[in-house]
Amino acid sequence: MGARKVLVTGCSSGIGLAVAVRLAKDELRRFKVVATMRDLDRREALEKAAGETLNRSLEIRQLDATCEDSIRECVNSLSDRRVDVLVNNAGVGMIGSLECQSVSDMQELFSTNFFGLVRLVKELLPDMKQRQSGHIVVMSSVLGFQGLLFNDVYAASKFAVEGFCESLAVQAMKFNCLNTFVFFETVVILKLLTMYSMLMMHKHSCILIVSKNPPFRHQTNRLYVPLTAMKHADPTGQLPIDAFYKMIFQHDRMLNATLSILRILHRRMGHGAA
Repeated sequence: MGARKVLVTGCSSGIGLAVAVRLAKDELRRFKVVATMRDLDRREALEKAAGETLNRSLEIRQLDATCEDSIRECVNSLSDRRVDVLVNNAGVGMIGSLECQSVSDMQELFSTNFFGLVRLVKELLPDMKQRQSGHIVVMSSVLGFQGLLFNDVYAASKFAVEGFCESLAVQAMKFNCLNTFVFFETVVILKLLTMYSMLMMHKHSCILIVSKNPPFRHQTNRLYVPLTAMKHADPTGQLPIDAFYKMIFQHDRMLNATLSILRILHRRMGHGAA
């Protein structure tokens, strides 16, 4: 069996870049990566990270997930339009109170986070069905399962993705196609009710998990398990809401102390990696 062609979106930085490079540098040479981004002027970081794999096991293409013509042009440029694995990673965030966000900004977010995935699947799934093989991997967030204060619209877009993928998985199975939902977490925690403190890794590391029967959901950060478990534990939905309310509004000192410890550890990890 030859190398599988993997199309990855949102590769100019972050998780998309890391995933594309990790697959391209696979020691067993199992993948040919088509790393895409909306703006090719931002390709320098990817080219540097790709190193010797550039134009060998990794090629860079332009693709705007908000534009059907851009998606079709990219797919049509591939040999036989073949994409064995789609890694849908492109996405945007939105943090703040609902009344501070414009409806047009919300629509733009949904155009990328939800309809971007829909456009890609509409273009690629018919070919996967015809070949009776294919894998759709969706990078998402735990906010597609549990809402968080001041992430109303972002969480709504991820909930939409969750419902779409869960429904699609049943149809995909009929045609021997796979659908995997990956919770890649960025830790975003409310501080002092009005300000956000975002804790992010400077470098993303990827572990390649190869399985003939991958799970529908894969949660990368086990620290979120108690939060998601609360939702299953209480059918009324009140338990996780009460827990988040108390954590943010009644135990904010403990939350801030935890944040401070995490920042210190984060700095030390950064120095160690330098």
